[in-house]
Amino acid sequence: MIQHLDVDGVPTLLAPTGGPMHAGLTFRVGTADETLARAGVTHLVEHLALAPLGLADYHVNGATAPAFTMFHTQGSEADIASFLTAVCGHLSDLPTARLNVEKEILRTEWSSRGATAIDEIPLWRHGARDFGLSSYPEWGLGALTADDLREWAARWFTRENAVLWIAGDRVPAGLRLALPTGVRQPVPVASSALPQTPAYFVNGARAVVLDSVVRRSTAANIFAGVLERELYRSLRQDAGLSYATTTGYEPRGDGYAMLRALADALPEKQDAVLGGFVDVLAKMRVGRIEQADLDATVAKRADVLGIAEVDAARLPSYALNVLTGHPNSTIDEHRAELKAVSLADLHEVAGEVTASALLMVPGGHTADWAGFVAAPTHSAGVVDGTTYASKEGAGGLRIGTDGVSYLRGQRPLTVRYDDCSALLTWPDGARQLIGADAIVLDIEPTLFELPPEAAQIIDARVPADRHVSMPARTPDQIPQPRPVAEQVEPSGRSWWEIPVMVLSGLGTLLMGGFCLLLTIGMFVDDSEPSEGWFWGVIAVGWLLTVILALPIVLLKRRRR
Repeated sequence: MIQHLDVDGVPTLLAPTGGPMHAGLTFRVGTADETLARAGVTHLVEHLALAPLGLADYHVNGATAPAFTMFHTQGSEADIASFLTAVCGHLSDLPTARLNVEKEILRTEWSSRGATAIDEIPLWRHGARDFGLSSYPEWGLGALTADDLREWAARWFTRENAVLWIAGDRVPAGLRLALPTGVRQPVPVASSALPQTPAYFVNGARAVVLDSVVRRSTAANIFAGVLERELYRSLRQDAGLSYATTTGYEPRGDGYAMLRALADALPEKQDAVLGGFVDVLAKMRVGRIEQADLDATVAKRADVLGIAEVDAARLPSYALNVLTGHPNSTIDEHRAELKAVSLADLHEVAGEVTASALLMVPGGHTADWAGFVAAPTHSAGVVDGTTYASKEGAGGLRIGTDGVSYLRGQRPLTVRYDDCSALLTWPDGARQLIGADAIVLDIEPTLFELPPEAAQIIDARVPADRHVSMPARTPDQIPQPRPVAEQVEPSGRSWWEIPVMVLSGLGTLLMGGFCLLLTIGMFVDDSEPSEGWFWGVIAVGWLLTVILALPIVLLKRRRR
């Protein structure tokens, strides 16, 4: 049984364990509570709280997620009391002497992260805000001051916004949680950058990934397991197309959960994997779900509930439910919920999955044929203002009082100042505007005929708390206009190109066919020696054939 206690005003959960004692202190704050221009503040506070502890003789760790931050330790009763007491003391009085050192450590940590197939999904679904921020670098680190961090810690790392959980027989003697007073913070409202779902976007990763948002329920959790079994059977066991076929179910804290599925693919098998993946989703959407898959998944979940350490194992998720206000169930209630899940429940979840689906497809592919719409990659409108020409001969940059638009063909990019999540600034005058919808607009003085004061105009319009100063670039990092020969703009194609290519093709076909017949005839008819002048006519004919074909080659290259 999980006991509910109180330690220094912090709600505390206690469950017995047969192994080493371990404990965690979880706060309801994460990257989704930040802004893009100050991204990294929670992670930096976490590092500062752990930094003075140095190299411990027992396990200690910290983690910052979208909706929570946790400090975890495993060791003796005295070790746990010492660790948690020290962490709370550091959160109340941050050791800012290590501020610059920890900033560099975090930058190194980010640069060392390996890219995964799902890294970009949050920004495509949510934009450059709340739950979408986990797709972006921690750009806010450079400008964060000691006062910024103290203010953040005082607001979020409080006893009312924390839950302590302990897997052990008792609360360690000498444990003190000296945290400031505050309030329980709600989970941020999740935004959306998708005008319509189901949607898809193209990514260079060699995998097909499904991301969906469903109501949090036992049925949705079971659906994730059933979907994984179906993907494994269809794409790996039967077709031999994929190696990794996995799914995940993760509560978000606001009554909804993220449900994801992934299937990897070799470059030459991507078409087949995408088609097979969509077929599995369609099959489940129409209710073709096997009872055997449901029974097997329920049995697997029920087995976990039968282990001796089940209460200790679910302490972290139990604590998150306490923080977010989600009701916690007993083990018996969990078992009853599992047994109650029916095929009709899974069919209903399948409808939710399809309705909210965001599909990541490999490069060179689409999913519109399957009823998915392309996620927006350009803006619906442009701002009024002064347009400055591109030095590359096509497109233009329009700077107005409300925002900036990049004009090129029928796919403009617009970021309005009041909807700008971050303005990145470089000493050489370059600017990058990132809209809340994740639209990115680059302003390079070397590529546009901009007045000297253009950067100052933009800087003044974007709120100061959204500015991010970037380090100076080396000369080879600053883009330069392409040579004139390379500045071929697809939207500037001339009307006469297609007719010329058609006429060239017809001429090539007729002349080439005529010359082919003459050539074959000269070899077939060997009754008399051929005249030399006749061979000359054939040679001239083949030369004309090549000349007639040249416009097709040149115009096709120009259009490309």
